[in-house]
Parts: sequence; C-alpha cells; structure tokens
Amino acid sequence: MINGVSLFANVGIAETYINNHDIKITVANELLKNRAEFHQQMHKECKMIQGDITSDEVFNAVAKEAKKQKCDFLIATPPCQGMSLAGKMQEDDPRNSLIKYVIKLAQELKPTNILIENVPKVLKTYLVHKGEKIKISDFIKKELEPLGYIINPVVVDAADYGTPQSRKRAIYLISKLKKWDLPPKEEKLTVRQMIEHLPPLESGESSDIIFHRAKVHNARHISFLKHTPTGKTALHNKVHYPKKVDGTRIKGYDTTYKRIEWDKPAPTITMANGSVSSQNNVHPGRQKKDGTFSDARVLTLKEIFILTGLPDDWTPPEWASENLIRQVIGEGVPPRLIDRLLSTIPKK
Repeated sequence: MINGVSLFANVGIAETYINNHDIKITVANELLKNRAEFHQQMHKECKMIQGDITSDEVFNAVAKEAKKQKCDFLIATPPCQGMSLAGKMQEDDPRNSLIKYVIKLAQELKPTNILIENVPKVLKTYLVHKGEKIKISDFIKKELEPLGYIINPVVVDAADYGTPQSRKRAIYLISKLKKWDLPPKEEKLTVRQMIEHLPPLESGESSDIIFHRAKVHNARHISFLKHTPTGKTALHNKVHYPKKVDGTRIKGYDTTYKRIEWDKPAPTITMANGSVSSQNNVHPGRQKKDGTFSDARVLTLKEIFILTGLPDDWTPPEWASENLIRQVIGEGVPPRLIDRLLSTIPKK
C-alpha cells in the first residue's frame, strides 16, 4: 500500500475509492474547519492538518508529516472559483496561484505520481510567478519536468468514466515512470438508470430511505414546477411561469427553474443544488393523469449522492447540515472519475 497526501481535500469525496488502487491517503490539508472535521470523520485514519496552505506554518506541517509517512502519491484539487465559468474568472484572482503550493510540495516530496484536478479553464489561465505572468500549464511544466516528471494535461467528462453526471474537468496526470494515459471511455449512465427506482416525493415529504426526503419549497415554486415537463424550464410555460410576489414575470437563463432529463447523465451538480432557481436542479418528474408533473422539487440528498457516484453506504456526519452537505458535494470531484483515472496509474 502506497501512502498519499491530499491538498485542498474538502471532505475527502475524491478519495472515496482510492484504496482500490493500493493507495492510502494518510495526510490531508483543508482550509475550512467544518470541512476538515467532516473529512476527519469520513477518513479516520488520515492525519488532517487544517489551515491555510499558503502559511509557512501549515505548509511545513503538511510537508513534515508527508515526509514522515513517506507519501509517494499526491492528489490536489485546488479551488477553482477564480477560473470557473460560474465565478468572475479574474486572471488576478489569488486562488489561481494556489497551484504553486501543490508544485512546491511536489518538489519537496518528489512523489512518483501526482494528480491535479481543476476546471477546464485552468489550461488557459495565468498566474503570477516572480513578478511575471505565466500560464499555469507552462508553470507546472517548467517546475516539474527538470525533476523527471512526464506531464499529461487532459480534459475529461466524468460521464465518460462511471459517473451518471456530466462534469468536465481538467486533469494533470503526472508521473516519473512514463506517460500516464487515460483509461478507455465507458457507456454513459443515465438519470433513469440510477434514480428512477426511488419513490416520488413532493415538497417536504419523506420516505423510508435514508437521505431520500424532499426539501420544502414555497407554494409559488411548486405551482409552476408542477406544470413544467421533463427536461424543460418553467420560464417557457405559457401560463404557469415563475412570478414575483407582485405577479411580475421572472426572467432568467434557460438552465434555471429547469427539470433535468431522465435519459441522459445528470447535468453538473453545483453548490447551489438546493435551489430551484439555480442551474438544472429540479427532479425530472413523472407525468400524471391530469397532465401535471410529480416531484416539483430539487433532488434529494440521496439522489445527489447516487448521481455523484458515491457508494450506497456513504454517510456524512450527523452534525452536518443539509446545506453543508449539498455545498461540499457541489464542490467535490466525482469519486468514480478519480477511481477510473487511477486504474491506469503508472506503477514501478
């Protein structure tokens, strides 16, 4: 078993299936206290070092522990808000430079294999290094190639690798041994295949299945969602369209107030997955005899767990609020994607 270190670990969703590949994450770093505590409960044998990796004290503590445990694998999923299409995409966003601490740790540890994950925009984004702008990809190449690393930057969709959710990510597959190639693509899994078996629920209803309970929505949202067909947005309804309290028609993008489709992978599950007015969050629904549609609600936690590719027994801490759970899953990397990528990891 190879020991590994995880930077920007969130609650450890990306690490869910890593043990399948003879890798054990024994050291992790996360900035936010509640996420670090969440990670610690999910990965009890891992040494969690909570704090800001840009601080010398925290970085040195992570490096010291990783050296002590002879970590030979590094996975890093730095925050992407500075590059994400959902963010402001500012080139001078300081979060774009967090990759420097990943590379700094790699230079100190010299692990055999490194996996860095981010949004596709990272391949075209710059950071500032020693007073000069440089593309992140060029920076990684400049810093790691002299150490003997072979760097393979790729853009993948999680839906091609065992995940019933379309989520495009940039991955740097980095190895000292040889070029780390992608595994073959797989047949896409659909929403219908994965969650159709779950009982229908309306706003506020619960089932006997743990985590399969519906959020409570306001009456206005429920009324127009009931008249919204599968795969469509309520914004296009001729009569029952989204309105403000004063009756004014609400305008928005076609991805808002929208039901997802049954026969495709789910759209990307974002941090705002608990809001019907955000992107592609509403259950597909089932047409009823009266012409309306069931499940006028966002996806339940159970449905989100399944569409993210988490195992059936994945159970968050009891103290974690529903909002926190929804946020960390929206931020997390689909774990089956990491699982499949590690299936082709170069080995000694």
